Amino acid sequence: MDVRTSDMQICKQIQDSLEQCILGKSEEIERLLTALLAGGHILLEDVPGTGKTQLVKALANAVGGQFRRIQCNPDLLPTDITGVSIYHPKEETFVFRPGPVMANILLADEINRATTKTQSALLEAMEERHVTVDGASHPLPQPFVLIATQNPIEFEGTYMLPEAQMDRFMMKLTLGYPDEQTEHRMIMNSYADQASAKASQVASMADIVHIQEQVRRVHVDEAVGDYLVRVVRGTREHPGVHLGASPRAAISLMAAVRAHAFIKQRDYVIPDDVKELAGHVLGHRIILHTEARMNGVTQEDVIRQVIEQTTVPVRLER
Repeated sequence: MDVRTSDMQICKQIQDSLEQCILGKSEEIERLLTALLAGGHILLEDVPGTGKTQLVKALANAVGGQFRRIQCNPDLLPTDITGVSIYHPKEETFVFRPGPVMANILLADEINRATTKTQSALLEAMEERHVTVDGASHPLPQPFVLIATQNPIEFEGTYMLPEAQMDRFMMKLTLGYPDEQTEHRMIMNSYADQASAKASQVASMADIVHIQEQVRRVHVDEAVGDYLVRVVRGTREHPGVHLGASPRAAISLMAAVRAHAFIKQRDYVIPDDVKELAGHVLGHRIILHTEARMNGVTQEDVIRQVIEQTTVPVRLER
């Protein structure tokens, strides 16, 4: 497979469009685009005011996708997300009224403020790309990506995401505060709250679907695939880990490294792709032993140690 110039131009245009909205976050934007092209869902965890919502809205503007937003709170019901069947007197039948999940890009704002029952309403949509209401299955638009945000420092009125749902997010990303120079630019340029309005449409959903098909054709050598599996399995064997990365995590990492290679204008995956994305794809799926957490061990520490201890495949020249 040759990486087509037109596809790469679209990727570059999307990145450029987003970088005009969210200043100084080129690497984070590339990760977001990687997950989109890999067909994965994203969890954005950061403190308020760092541009999480604006970034998602800008992405929707740039790719021309149907965008819906759910403001999560304890009163939100599952049917407020999936939709509901309403009886139509004239037709004497039930008519499905779709919920906001019927979109290309769904933003679940402050997802950890919704109850666990409501959070679970997204599980079927995330994994199977359809929802079931009153026994009837309704397919979601293609492509479909859920981008959820949550605040890591607020605990009152929040509900932890269940492990099954965390495992369905391909990546967990943080934006962080801008550096001093970037923040100064934002202030002096009167960087408005609605920064997403600066993003112009540079692609379509048809373009994204086409590129996703190209991404799935990126070549992965057997040695690189073996390396990826050993990294994932290494998280399960680490002494500080109670629950390691799942087989679904390995599949997600494989999809992500293919998309990363594509963005880097390669039609093949290299071990550095695995190293670069392992923390974002595997970290949030790992549950540490209580003793390890008390000793200050983090998921990032585990991933770093596993990568350091896993032998990198080397192609010998003949």
